[in-house]
Amino acid sequence: MKGDTVLTAEQLTRHYRVNRGSFRQPAILKALDGASFTLVKGKTLAVVGESGCGKSTLARLVTMIERPTSGELRINGVDTTQANRTTLDALHKEVQIVFQDPYGSLNPRQKIGHSLEEPLLVNTPMGKKERQEAALAMISLVGLRPEHYDRYPHMFSGGQRQRIAVARALMLNPQILVLDEPVSALDVSIQAQILNLIAELQDRLDLAYLFISHDLSVVRHIADDVMVMYLGRPVESGSRDTLFTRPHHPYTRALLSATPVADPFRVKERIVLKGELPSPIDPPPGCPFHPRCPSMTEQCRNTIPPVTEIDGCRVACYHPKLY
Repeated sequence: MKGDTVLTAEQLTRHYRVNRGSFRQPAILKALDGASFTLVKGKTLAVVGESGCGKSTLARLVTMIERPTSGELRINGVDTTQANRTTLDALHKEVQIVFQDPYGSLNPRQKIGHSLEEPLLVNTPMGKKERQEAALAMISLVGLRPEHYDRYPHMFSGGQRQRIAVARALMLNPQILVLDEPVSALDVSIQAQILNLIAELQDRLDLAYLFISHDLSVVRHIADDVMVMYLGRPVESGSRDTLFTRPHHPYTRALLSATPVADPFRVKERIVLKGELPSPIDPPPGCPFHPRCPSMTEQCRNTIPPVTEIDGCRVACYHPKLY
């Protein structure tokens, strides 16, 4: 039913041991360090932030490609961190992913029809004719023609290949679709077509989307809620409209100030962050953003700020902007 919660994440972390040579102790890389969020049917949660903030790691946890180091990840009420292999195999059908590079996600030696049928062959008892009919129906659903069934990936444009990648992700009728930069490799005119297709499929199939992107213009077009991440931690999350019009965290304000606006008469405040993104192997103490924050105080240096609710947004900051 539309509006039902299908996924709940509580304090998800993913740490990796990094070998630093024979005479040094392995380091711990904190790729994800405490993410909490929910996914709801018919809604889109967008995850944004700089490269290295943990967006793709989060996608791998949600799709159960990797298990979290700690925290809970519940899909339809089932805690995947405690589930056995049989339960995980069943849950894998409920969560599918669309990658950034549509050509790299398709087998160049396999015809499109066979690529679409493969998930059904592996996961269902459907016969050959049923699989073919399902593949042709999905080809039509994503805006392609029946004759495309017998063509190879190199015979399609980038936009058509991304339509095929979306179709393949939908073959098992999942409830959750993870979209990892799904339009960043496409021309701007084609991006709009794919985004409209994604929105149309969500309305028709009542899907929950986790949309990962660095393009805030795209996020503003498609998201219902937004989670801003920095160095593996969510720093602000809330509804799209609130976050874009009244951002509270200084990092969110800096990101939004860098977004181009198609209005030559609009005056924007450009916030330039100093310094580089710290290493997740050696994160700074206290608030992870404090070395680059213009509002930093001694309190920010020493302790991680708690998450508080402001105007319906969850903000991790000692000095949020109030409106």
